[in-house]
Amino acid sequence: MSFRWLNKVKWDDSGLVPVIAQEASSNEVLMFAWMNREALSRTVELGEAVYWSRSRKKLWHKGEESGHIQKVKEIRLDCDEDVILLKIEQVDGIACHTGRHSCFFQKFEGTLDEGEWQSVDPVLKDPESIYK
Repeated sequence: MSFRWLNKVKWDDSGLVPVIAQEASSNEVLMFAWMNREALSRTVELGEAVYWSRSRKKLWHKGEESGHIQKVKEIRLDCDEDVILLKIEQVDGIACHTGRHSCFFQKFEGTLDEGEWQSVDPVLKDPESIYK
């Protein structure tokens, strides 16, 4: 892969760049992930989000197991050229492996001394039925 446009991205020491997936229709942030050069190239080629799984150390085509594919409508690079924003259409409306629309379903409630994280978004589909 020698696509020159990939050289503009400021990859970290591990060859990764952080990626934010934002729903194109609502602008809601659905998830955060990582990409390497191959993941970003495959995303452009397929028109669907492909990420790098740091835990599994392999490419991860979003929805490959769940069917919850992310169709990419637009790809943006931030001003420092070190964060990618994907504007996506989330197939079946579930982005999170917990069966929720967004991975950002926990909201901080309380004060510095008495704070806690509350789940504020419903589970749309039981993860047990998504991942066999």
